[in-house]
Amino acid sequence: MSTAPVQPPVTRAERKERTRQALLDAALDLSADRGLAGVSLREVARSAGIVPTAFYRHFASMEELGTTLAADTMRVLRRLLREARREPGPAGARQSLDVLVRQVRAHEAAFRFLARERHGGMPEVARAISVELRLLTSELAADLGRAPGLGDWEFDDLEMAADLLVTAMLDFVLDLLQVDRPGSEQEAEVVARAEKQMRLILLGTTAWRSRRDDSGTS
Repeated sequence: MSTAPVQPPVTRAERKERTRQALLDAALDLSADRGLAGVSLREVARSAGIVPTAFYRHFASMEELGTTLAADTMRVLRRLLREARREPGPAGARQSLDVLVRQVRAHEAAFRFLARERHGGMPEVARAISVELRLLTSELAADLGRAPGLGDWEFDDLEMAADLLVTAMLDFVLDLLQVDRPGSEQEAEVVARAEKQMRLILLGTTAWRSRRDDSGTS
């Protein structure tokens, strides 16, 4: 007589979430070579194992599916980078790069999607990615404002410094995606260059003089 534990039945909510994830995974796979704009709803539904009409139980359109892909990937990335930035200064910069390496390697298809759709394809998806990047920049600017010596900076200047760091991280991700072998010497060189670039940006903030106007005018 088998003593294997009886698995609880899959709930309706769990089935729905599995199908939703299957649609997202199918869209990532199918768009790898031709972009999301070149993929049809029918193709995505067929690849996920459902009929096309069932697609609409999860997403209103392919555009909504694309914006969800962008938001899901960036939301996880923002959370992990927030955790890495708990260590201030250059040490935090290195931890942020380590987070990026792990995330890119674990979810290369999603990051290739972001890189590809950011400047092309569906306008709605490109806008969603831009919104997520602005959120990342604003969060980083707020963290910079709590760093020693930056508490009296104007927020515009904090956002400018944060934008430089985010741009450096985006360039790093693009360079990392060009490296075929994880853990290789080439990857180490890409990481070292990005770390140097971020250190230079952080060191540059120490020489900048930003004055906050307490009257509320610039």
